[in-house]
Amino acid sequence: MNPIIPNAFAGLEHLATAVLLLDAECHVIYVNPAAEVLFAVSAHQMIGQPLSQVFPGAEVLLAAVESALSGNSPFREHEFPITTLRQHSLSVTCTATPVELPPARLLLEFQQMDQQLRIAREERMLIQQQANAELLRNLAHEIRNPLGGLRGAAQLLEHELPQPSLREYTQVIIKEADRLQLLMDRLLVPHRVPKYEPTNIHEVLERVRSLLLAESPQGIAIRRDYDTSLPDLIGDREKLIQVVLNIARNAVQAMKGQGEIIFRTRAERQVTLARKRYRVAIKLQIIDNGPGIPEDIRDRIFYPLVSGRAEGSGLGLTLAQTFITQHHGMIECESQPGHTCFTILLPLESTAYKPK
Repeated sequence: MNPIIPNAFAGLEHLATAVLLLDAECHVIYVNPAAEVLFAVSAHQMIGQPLSQVFPGAEVLLAAVESALSGNSPFREHEFPITTLRQHSLSVTCTATPVELPPARLLLEFQQMDQQLRIAREERMLIQQQANAELLRNLAHEIRNPLGGLRGAAQLLEHELPQPSLREYTQVIIKEADRLQLLMDRLLVPHRVPKYEPTNIHEVLERVRSLLLAESPQGIAIRRDYDTSLPDLIGDREKLIQVVLNIARNAVQAMKGQGEIIFRTRAERQVTLARKRYRVAIKLQIIDNGPGIPEDIRDRIFYPLVSGRAEGSGLGLTLAQTFITQHHGMIECESQPGHTCFTILLPLESTAYKPK
């Protein structure tokens, strides 16, 4: 941290939002790590420069700074474009706040608009997921008891039937009750406490790849694109296997025996997940060249009981989202005909990662 910055600002290093500090002449005297990432410019290149040079042509930003300084009160400017000295353009909201901690005179806090939208979407998904989980848990408990009584009654009836041929009908009742019981068990599985331990994401992917190749038609190819220098994450290996398996199986079924799936891993730096900033996260992508997710359900694929197949239960992606949330991660999907990509971000607390 720049030694001229007071200790009162030490916490700025860990903020998820981009922050600059200006002196009385509007020269940049401090840049936090989030700002370096957002603007794709190092602190060394910005510190000491006038704000007008760091963001050339940013009249809206300069006017906001002038308003905050002249009125000696915070000023907020919403959704305006800026371009950095490296010609990196983006749309931001900026709050300019006067401070009296020499040499700092003004604090600028920036938020990128698409990042704000993503955070808001993530929060909505989390709220929706919690509501779905509660609904499903209550539903499962309500169904299990009468289901057990139904099965037991069918077994008793079977022993009383005068003709053995009639047992065919009681067997239908028993088997369907067992099938529903398995479904109820699946609804309750996500609430098992995860077993966290060091887990290699590539071992997870290789396990899923082996399972899929064993059960899939010859026309399905599964290609690896791994960053093998990624360190282990702390996670529940079996739940992560289930996440990848649920997504990849959907892809196999959608492609109907012909197509390609790519398992890709990369490191993602300075990631904000559930309003917490992580220095490094694992970015896992599961990509297929199938027909894509039907447009009418794309916005609802993580909701329970929503499926693009008549025979689907609509629980696979709901469980995947629940398991990823338990790992403090995030899952998103982009889909169009010929290209569907599920992106999973899993935070890494380890600093052992070295890019390849």
